[in-house]
Amino acid sequence: MKLFSFFKKTEKTGSDSTIGSEEIIDGLNASTNTDEVETTLSLHPEWNVPQEQEYVFRFHSNELEPLKPNQISLSGIDIDVEPANGSWLVKAFFRSSLDQQISVGSVELMLLDEEGKTLASDEFDLKELGDIPARSARPWVFVFTKDNIFAEQPPTENWKLAFNVQSMVPHKLELEQTWEDGLTAEQKDGLTKVVEGLPKLKPREVNISGFQVKQQDDGGIAASVFIRNGHSKQINIEKLPLELIDASGDLVASGSFALDPLSVKANTSKPWTFIYPKEMIQKDEPDLSRWTVRVPQQNA
Repeated sequence: MKLFSFFKKTEKTGSDSTIGSEEIIDGLNASTNTDEVETTLSLHPEWNVPQEQEYVFRFHSNELEPLKPNQISLSGIDIDVEPANGSWLVKAFFRSSLDQQISVGSVELMLLDEEGKTLASDEFDLKELGDIPARSARPWVFVFTKDNIFAEQPPTENWKLAFNVQSMVPHKLELEQTWEDGLTAEQKDGLTKVVEGLPKLKPREVNISGFQVKQQDDGGIAASVFIRNGHSKQINIEKLPLELIDASGDLVASGSFALDPLSVKANTSKPWTFIYPKEMIQKDEPDLSRWTVRVPQQNA
């Protein structure tokens, strides 16, 4: 682990956030046991922990509430602020009540206040925690940098570190009903494959990726794009200014499009066609062998 801040305090200021293991891990053998599960302390094998520090870990671990079978839990302990850069060091136990060892990949974690408001969120590769033994609790420090913090100060009590389960669902194509009705199965399959081949979005990233452009008989240009939503919630777009740039880097067309509004579900890409009428065209005979659309900087 690149950064490790010892759990020095004995007071637990955070709450527990628990989900069913099937929500983030596929192919597990679920236990049929109904008894509550006590988890035991598990330290990362690469750590060399002083005896005094191990005592603090064990104290916190022993104070944790039992889990039900087949659960994954994040038990918040406390939060420090890194003076050098303002990052929040969120100390928690990653817990598993499963009867088998597990390893988890990348997932977005959200820091929530007692009212459920998101104070910070970021994607973490939980493989860094190593293999988590059966029925165990592993202490860890989750570092939220300033770019991923949405509050002035960290919470002091009743906060939770929670899994954004939606972030583990594969990014997929979403079609408006008019597209659903108007496209053939082959065309839908083609769009799905394009979406699957696009670069992965960062958490909360929204971008626009063009996939088809056509010059029309009336002198206008139709640009078809994917509006890609990396948020864990649906976004609604009412107005979208867009510039069309050709292979030479020249501005071909610019306009602002009113939408009614256009909704894009969490973790999906929705195709949409924007038509620039002739009066919006600013370059004759553009080179559209390569092209892109972008939101003008002054309106971003």
